[in-house]
Amino acid sequence: MRLDSLTLRQLRSLRSVADNGSLTAAAGQLGLTPPAVHSQLKALDDLAGCALLERTDQGVFRPTAEGQALLSAHARIQTALDRASRQISALRHGQIGSVTLGVVSTGKYFAPGLVARLLRRLPEIDVTLRIGNRDTIISSLAGDELDLVIMGRPPREPAVTADSIGPHPHIIIAPPDHLLADADPVMPGDLLGQTFLSREEGSGSRILMTRFLDRIGEGLPWRAVDMGTNETIKQAVIAGLGIALISQHTVTEELRAGRLVALRAIGLPIQRSWYLMHRSNRQMNPATTRIHAEILSMRGSFLPVV
Repeated sequence: MRLDSLTLRQLRSLRSVADNGSLTAAAGQLGLTPPAVHSQLKALDDLAGCALLERTDQGVFRPTAEGQALLSAHARIQTALDRASRQISALRHGQIGSVTLGVVSTGKYFAPGLVARLLRRLPEIDVTLRIGNRDTIISSLAGDELDLVIMGRPPREPAVTADSIGPHPHIIIAPPDHLLADADPVMPGDLLGQTFLSREEGSGSRILMTRFLDRIGEGLPWRAVDMGTNETIKQAVIAGLGIALISQHTVTEELRAGRLVALRAIGLPIQRSWYLMHRSNRQMNPATTRIHAEILSMRGSFLPVV
C-alpha cells in the first residue's frame, strides 16, 4: 500500500460510508457530493490494491476485512490527533509547557525553594533551574538558552525587560572575634586595611565590592583575594582569613547562629534589588508568561528573611 499518497480526507470518506452505509448519507455528513465521495473511495482502493468496501444484498456498504484494518488504523490516528489538538491548545494557553529559569550563583540559597513553589502551584509546567555566575547567565540569556533570569543588576546586553521582585541587601561580614566586630561605625581607613575575600572578576558581588571600596577609599589601594564560591568565602571568613562584602541572603543562617557578624559602617548595608528579566526582543510563550506572572505575584516572599 502506497501510504505516502494516503490522505486523511480519504480515510474520513471511508469512515463515513462505513458508518452510514451509503454514499448519499456519507456525502451529506461530509458536505460533499456522492460522486466526490466515490472518487475518494476509488483512489483509496487503488492505493490499497483491493476493495475496502462491499455492498450487501440490501444495498448497504460495509467494510471488507482490509477496510476494517484501515478503519482501525484511522481510529488510532484520530485519537492521536485529538490528543495533539488538546496539547496544542494547552500549550497556547500556558496550561502546559516548559520554562528554563536562570539564576545567578548568589540566588542559589532561595532559587530551589522558588522552583518548588512554582511546581506546586503550576504542576503542568516543567521549570528547569540553571545556576551560574553572572557572565555565564548573561551569555546563556543572549544565546536564547534561558526563558527567564533572576539577577541583581540588569545587563547592558542583551536588552532585557526587568521587574523588581524584592530587596537584595549586601553587607560586610567578619568573624565574631574580629577586631572591627564591635566598632560602630567602622572607619573607612580601617576597612581598607583589611583583606577582602571576593568572588571572581565579573561577578555581581565583585563589581559591587569594587565600587564600594573605590568610593570610600577615594583612590587608595586595597587588597582582595579571589575565591570560587560564596560557600568558600563564608568558611574563609569564619576561619579568619579576611572579611567579605557579600549578599546578606547568602549568610542569614550564619548570622543567626553567631558564626559571622555584620560590620557596621557608613553606607552599609548596600541596598540593591533582585530582578526578574526576559529578553526585550523575544515574545514570551504562554507557559513562560504564566511562570513570570506567578513569580511577580509572590512579591519576593521566597527571599530569605533578614
